[in-house]
Amino acid sequence: MSYTIALGGKGGTGKTTIAGLLIRHMLKCGMRPILAIDADANSNLNEVLGVVLEETLSNAREMMKTSVPIGMTKDIFMEMKMEQSLVEGEGFDLIAMGRPEGPGCYCAANNLLSSLIDRLMKNYQYLVVDNEAGMEHFSRLTQKDIDLLLLVSDPSRRGLAAACRIAELVRSLPMQVTQTVLLVNQVAGALPPWPEDVMKLFDDERIAMLPADPLLAQYDLEGNPTITLPDDTPIVQATEMLFSRLLPQDGR
Repeated sequence: MSYTIALGGKGGTGKTTIAGLLIRHMLKCGMRPILAIDADANSNLNEVLGVVLEETLSNAREMMKTSVPIGMTKDIFMEMKMEQSLVEGEGFDLIAMGRPEGPGCYCAANNLLSSLIDRLMKNYQYLVVDNEAGMEHFSRLTQKDIDLLLLVSDPSRRGLAAACRIAELVRSLPMQVTQTVLLVNQVAGALPPWPEDVMKLFDDERIAMLPADPLLAQYDLEGNPTITLPDDTPIVQATEMLFSRLLPQDGR
């Protein structure tokens, strides 16, 4: 089975950036091959990783309803479209889920996609899932077993509350999560004491803080891939130390 890392949290907290820096660290440590799944409807993990995204699985799902060629079965069609959606990088592949469902029934397409993704995952030793903002993918059990769950928040009370709600939801679901860590991102200066719900769910060993980094903001503004940040930048140094601590050397 793949070693699975999932990221969740409120939108705008830097979750996708952290996913990119995580993949950067894993590649540097020889943890490959990696399948990165962009489960966020905004589908911008490819920009962080510096690869071009031409197709998403949501497009394939839409096309299955109306555009399957005559003589081709739906499962063959969906498998072909998934192969077309797979972006190959150096040491990793990326697939993007795309926008959420529109009106109408998507049960058949979703079931096909789920089985195809399950089969695809068996080809990779490591899986990184960048979930959409909020709790949708967790509540629908799109991933059932997680080795490391990273809940990303900014220092705001709303961000921390969203991370806590996801942590509580995951605890109530029939899924196994080996390790859950709260990442407080974009920290500049001293923070007030943690809110009560944070202290209830996370001890000090499972809370990590990552610094605000002006160069990261500049990269985002200019559209440069985050994965190419210099090694000596504060956010790269902080994430390298953090992931070295959280990830077993053999990925198990």
